[in-house]
This record gives sequence, structure tokens and C-alpha cells, in this order.
Amino acid sequence: MATIVADLLSDTLTRPTPGMRAAMARAEVGDDVFGEDPTLRALEERVAQLLGQQAGLFTPSGSMANQLGVRLHAGPGVELVSDSLAHVVRAELGAAAALSGITSRTWVAEAGRFRAADAAAMMVTGVGPYQVCTGVVVVENTHNFGGGTVQPLEEIRAARRLTRAAGVAMHLDGARLWNAHVATGIALADYGREFDTVSVCLSKGLGAPVGSVLLGSADAMAEARVWRKRLGGGMRQAGILAAAGLYALDHHLERLAEDHARAHRAAVAMAEVTPGVLEPDDVATNILIADVSVAGWSAPDFVAAALARGVRLYAVGPAQVRLVWHLDVDDAATDHAISVVTDLLSSGRTLVGPTTR
Repeated sequence: MATIVADLLSDTLTRPTPGMRAAMARAEVGDDVFGEDPTLRALEERVAQLLGQQAGLFTPSGSMANQLGVRLHAGPGVELVSDSLAHVVRAELGAAAALSGITSRTWVAEAGRFRAADAAAMMVTGVGPYQVCTGVVVVENTHNFGGGTVQPLEEIRAARRLTRAAGVAMHLDGARLWNAHVATGIALADYGREFDTVSVCLSKGLGAPVGSVLLGSADAMAEARVWRKRLGGGMRQAGILAAAGLYALDHHLERLAEDHARAHRAAVAMAEVTPGVLEPDDVATNILIADVSVAGWSAPDFVAAALARGVRLYAVGPAQVRLVWHLDVDDAATDHAISVVTDLLSSGRTLVGPTTR
């Protein structure tokens, strides 16, 4: 296996920086199950303030934060609705159904782009014992499998008006909301205030090793804390992890713009050698998804060929590959990735030997 020069598999691969490790080592800690970890409390309060919410709850993962969030709004026999590519229905292993008895229905959204009309058409309320009722609309921002799509705030606000009138909750899977904020300049609180609950991830672009934060009302977070413990998510001296999150907010938030610029630079280069592989103007954040079939490749073969030359990618379908930039991919690694990927695209599958399979 070739030495990996550019690891673009995911922004979850980031490793703690020396400064982050030092902050973790000196963190003041306590037992969080008893509510006695001061560093963790500080993180929860800070993120809640940033998102315009009353309170926060630290969780070990984004999936747990999302599942706690949707459970607050829907129980057994009640449904969540989202787009068909949303992480909460595609990549959380059916947790809403398996753990909470929540059913799901979805609509198809191009590049995962949210439209209030799609959510409105899907919601069902007030039908008594005749149909499943909608408890919560889930919006993902930015949208992972859509290619880092930033959701339009005006569509979110329109949906909020409709859901409020219908008595339906809204949950934001904001794992990469930091990227949306940096890309648009829209305040985090302007997004956060439109939702009943919000989850944000610290271990993707921000580079912390572990953790997400669920935000909502004080009462909702008290209930979520009970369910977190029930699901095995109670933690003791978690301030060590919270310190990484606080450091990331201080040092790694604004630098997300560098990831966005590198992703866009790669997108431009790829589109120049192979028109139709992607649209560079659609690459707004740190993720790009390319249709390599236009160059004669299957996604698995393209991923294998790139890996043989030191670039790790992710196949998100039979024809599409995903490239994700993060703080461990610098300009030199980006240059190498662009060189490899554009060479593979320009040569086409038919000119590449069977050793890449």
C-alpha cells in the first residue's frame, strides 16, 4: 500500500494539535454524571450561547446527539421526516427506529438542498388513529452526502413558520454548521434560533478528538441528560474532552475557510480536465462529490487507483466519490491530490492497468 500523502476520506480523521493536547492535559475536571465537571459545563454554556439556545449537553458522538434530539420530539409510532440523503436516516444505523420506535419518511432533494415546500408536503398532523403523525422535521446543514451544501436560511425560516403552525418540531443536524457559518458569514445563532434542538460536532472540521453538543431549552436538555445516561453516554471526567472542544473554538473555527478554498481549488482543476465531473460553483465548503463515471470510472476503481498513488477518497455510490478537506490536509497535500485525481480523470479508466483494481 502506498504511503498516504493526502487523506481526504473524511474530516473526522483530524488529530489533536500539540496546543489542543496541552489544553486537554491541564483541564480542570470533575464527575459529569454528578454535574461537577467545570470544563464541560463551560463548553456546554459557550456553545449554547453561540447557537442562541438556553442550554447544551455534551455527547460522545454526533449520532447520539441527533438521536437524543429527535427522541425529544418523537416517540414510538411517531415519525421524523427529512431528505433521503440525510445522515440521520442514512448513516445512523436505523437508530431512531431501533432505539426509540420512531418511523421515518423522506423526500428527494438535489444535493441535499432543503426546501420548506418539501417538508410541508411531507408532514402529516391531526390524523388520529389513521396515519402516522409527524413529530419532527430534520434539516442537515451543511449536508454531508449532498457535497457540503449550505442550506438557505430563508428556506429554514419558512419551514419554521410552517412547522410552528402545525405543532411539529424542527431539529438541526448541524455537525458541520461551523462550515456554513464560515462560508456565509451568517451568525451561528441566526441558524440555531430557528430550531427546537440543534446538534453540532467538535470532532470534524474543528479537529477535537471526540464529541458533539446537543442544544435546546433547559428543560429539554435535562430530559436529554436522562436519556444520555440511559443509553450509556454518562461520562465522568469528560472535561479532558471538553477542553479540546474549547480549544477548537478558539483556534480552529475561522481556519475552516482554508479548507473551503482548497476544496474549491480542487473542484476547479477537476472540472477543467473533465467537464461534467462536478460543478465548481456548487462546492461551497470543505466537501466535494465528483461523478467519475463521466471519465469511464466506477467509484470503487477510482478510489483504489487514487489510493495506490497516496490519495485516500471515499466512494459514496457506484459512480460518485467524495473528497473532504480538513486541518490535516495542507496546500502541499492538496497539490498532490489534485495532481493524482486530475491525472486519473484525464487518462480515463480504459487507459489504466488492472493493477489499480
